[in-house]
Amino acid sequence: MGHQAKELEKLVASKSSKKSKKTRFVTITSGKGGVGKSTISANLAYVLSQSGLNVGVFDADIGLANLDVMFNVKIKKTILHVLKGEATVSEILIPITRNLILIPGESGDEILKYSDMALFERFMEEARVLDKLDVMIIDTGAGIGEHIQMFLNAADDVIVVTVPDPAAITDAYATIKSISSYRGDIGMIMNQVKNQKEAEAVFSKILKVAQNNISHDLDLHLIGKINEDIKVSSSVKQRALFAATYPSSSVYKDILAIATNVSKKLERDMLVTPTESGLSGLFKRLIEHF
Repeated sequence: MGHQAKELEKLVASKSSKKSKKTRFVTITSGKGGVGKSTISANLAYVLSQSGLNVGVFDADIGLANLDVMFNVKIKKTILHVLKGEATVSEILIPITRNLILIPGESGDEILKYSDMALFERFMEEARVLDKLDVMIIDTGAGIGEHIQMFLNAADDVIVVTVPDPAAITDAYATIKSISSYRGDIGMIMNQVKNQKEAEAVFSKILKVAQNNISHDLDLHLIGKINEDIKVSSSVKQRALFAATYPSSSVYKDILAIATNVSKKLERDMLVTPTESGLSGLFKRLIEHF
């Protein structure tokens, strides 16, 4: 597989275009399931797209993929079908709004199992339809498995979502500790909190433990919070986005503030090179970390 990875890396490099727009890759993860990670991913992507950015959402939460439910669409085929030669990239993409596209994904290890260079070359060529993306939100599964680490490694920004529950906080800390072994810059979103004060209090506890037990190079920072609100859960049940359904709510203001913080990093263009764009750019990074 090492030889295959090198060959794929050469192929990806040859398909890169210096004319491509820079895409910022933002991976959203969590220590455990049920903390609202996918809800935040979907609503953040929507808000960013409403600001005029071209946004893609890559669903890498294998087994529990539910972004199709969030966006109220049906997924028929995924990237795996493309890599098997059973579909084209354009056939699997699902337009959500004018500037927002859902990319039904697969886990990193599944993606890189395919050694058919001809199919992979075709895939990389077709993937260039997404080179215009400004940002790609990657919604991973919960935990710290190897297939999740591939996406965390490939990202410009990693955001860990948790709720003010002791078990969730413990799992979030374990995730942060694991991620810190290969990167120091980690953001956090506090979900289902009563207010800003509670969000900051929970974050401070995690930060204190992290600073005492993890490398001093760790840059753990609070990106934002989402208040506990019935509007969020009712939107999920209705297969709707709370950011679209309740644009005057406090939770909309919360997700807007998070989107603003993500956009600030986008403007600074840290760690992004012109040849790493869209879906092909993501695969370029996955292969490099394989």
